[in-house]
Amino acid sequence: MDSGQVPENGNTASPIWVGDRQAEERPTSRPAPPATTYAPVERASLRGLLDHPKYRHLRRRVAVSVGVGVLAGILLASWQLGFTAAVIAAIVDTVLRARSNSSVPAWRRASVAERRTEVQLKRLERGGYRTLHARAIPGSEAQIDHLVVGPTGVYAVDSEKWDKRLPVRVQSHRKLFHGPFNQKPRLDEARWEASQASELIGAELGREISIVPSLAIYGPAIPWKVLNVREVDVFDGSRVRKWITKRERSLTDAEIESIYEAAARVLPARYPEN
Repeated sequence: MDSGQVPENGNTASPIWVGDRQAEERPTSRPAPPATTYAPVERASLRGLLDHPKYRHLRRRVAVSVGVGVLAGILLASWQLGFTAAVIAAIVDTVLRARSNSSVPAWRRASVAERRTEVQLKRLERGGYRTLHARAIPGSEAQIDHLVVGPTGVYAVDSEKWDKRLPVRVQSHRKLFHGPFNQKPRLDEARWEASQASELIGAELGREISIVPSLAIYGPAIPWKVLNVREVDVFDGSRVRKWITKRERSLTDAEIESIYEAAARVLPARYPEN
């Protein structure tokens, strides 16, 4: 095949030895082929792929599958059952890795609690609700996990994943405890986030906007349905949809859209897309 390369002397004709040249003038051997400037191409192999750090998980998966298959084959005295066990082990390992790994950087991934709330809020879209996730309060490190605008009003929902081994309790509707830990700073933060968002959106629209702050808690049992503590509604995370929809309608479709668009302008995304 023509490589497209041209000799350094510029002659593109093929070399032809002339028959009437004297024998002593003829070369005694073929000239050495020019040294190539290309790196040698190595043939890919399964062993090479498994040794690559990028595919280290495949090596582990193969080892786990073979180990499980051999053990099951010996215990069950059947190579067919051993092979089936190996396939199942490979599938389980694949699923577990998919759940624990993501191509999105960790600092941009929503927490488990936030994802669970997002799933619930998505179901409200058919009812005319609009949601903004992970919106920053300008000039601070604070963030509203979910800002919901819909027929029943505007809500700031912060999703919390707490240790389920520690009980949640309240004292005089003013103090919230998770085990021995007083959650006053978290309540104050949620209330401040909502008030800041209310001021920013209200200034953008030229009218007062009321935003209800809340904590949606996942993990420990919550011994009440919805409880207002320090002006923040606190409830089990599974009740997010009911908490929002079990209120009287207070906004028109046009108001919902205008508030949603204003919120998107004044509350920047915490992790904007590049």
